[in-house]
Amino acid sequence: MPITWTVRTPPSWFPRALLYTALALVILIAGFWVLGKLQGLLTILLVSLFLAFAIEPAVNWLARHGIPRGAGTGAVFLVLLVVMVAFFGTLGALLIDQVTMLVQDAPGYIQDVVDWINRTFDQNLSGADLTKYATEWSSTIEGYLVGLAGNVWGIGTVAIGALFQLLGVLLFTFYFAADGPRFRTWVCSLLPPRQQKHVLRAWDIAVEKTGGYIYSRALLALCSAIAHYVALRVFDVPSAFALALWVGVVSQFIPTVGTYLAGALPVLVALVHDPITALWILLFIVAYQQFENYVLQPRITATTLDMHPAVAFGAVIAGAALLGPTGALLAIPVTATLQGFAGAYVRRYRVTEEAGPPPKQKRRWLSRSRTKTPVEPDRTVDE
Repeated sequence: MPITWTVRTPPSWFPRALLYTALALVILIAGFWVLGKLQGLLTILLVSLFLAFAIEPAVNWLARHGIPRGAGTGAVFLVLLVVMVAFFGTLGALLIDQVTMLVQDAPGYIQDVVDWINRTFDQNLSGADLTKYATEWSSTIEGYLVGLAGNVWGIGTVAIGALFQLLGVLLFTFYFAADGPRFRTWVCSLLPPRQQKHVLRAWDIAVEKTGGYIYSRALLALCSAIAHYVALRVFDVPSAFALALWVGVVSQFIPTVGTYLAGALPVLVALVHDPITALWILLFIVAYQQFENYVLQPRITATTLDMHPAVAFGAVIAGAALLGPTGALLAIPVTATLQGFAGAYVRRYRVTEEAGPPPKQKRRWLSRSRTKTPVEPDRTVDE
């Protein structure tokens, strides 16, 4: 008996669905390719947007006092430029002084090291031996420097690229801050009236949280710089102002590792002069850090940015994994903005009486009920 094959015609919608699926895959692949190519520009726009959020409260304050937004944004930029030049100039002077002092005192340090090695390990070294070792090390270092000089073209290209990225960030930040109301109006004009209210509210939350983060950090940096300046002057550590400025800025504006980087420099400078002084400086840094974490920071951030340290630490790790150092710097203000969104849009419920700890007057009754009769089932308490 012959075998008959029945060929079924596909449904009329199948070719169209297949075409739409292929088109969606092509668009998805093209979108990922475009995002990969524009990653640098998107990063610049993201950084510029959050910097604009950070300075917009100051620009708004100047605008309320009759200063045009463009001039107010330029004034804020000028103040920030002066602060950055003063910061790096002060640290540069500190570095030059310490290197000069280290070079001048190098023979004495070498002789002290030789004496310590001879006493501790029962050796018979001399300064000439260390000079020979230093000569060999300098030849090795010279070879590395020669190889580094051979890559000067690549280093120069990277430096020029970084300079253009910095100029791009400054340009977009200026436009976002100076034309903030106009930019918001343009964005809202693309949305229905019902959604415009939510966009404006989200925008205000982002400005409030980002600006609050920057200003709370600046106030904490000022308090830290003043406290460490007084301590460094009391212990007679040289370059007290520069070191206090370093501790205040680095400990507050570099996430997670900023505290350790900030405290290492004054301890090293004090160690060059007197190990006992370095120990006292280390103890003061640790004590002040505890005072800042448990007393000062909760009071300052109570009205600006209230975030659990574990949440901040996790946000920094996630930001660094996504965008590297840029993500680590933006992680805390972004998380604060999301936390503000959650507080504004996520509904919260009052904890029921059974879910929370029992009141004091019922604890004795509950203890007796557990021993004599079973506890009644939980009852839901309406909000």
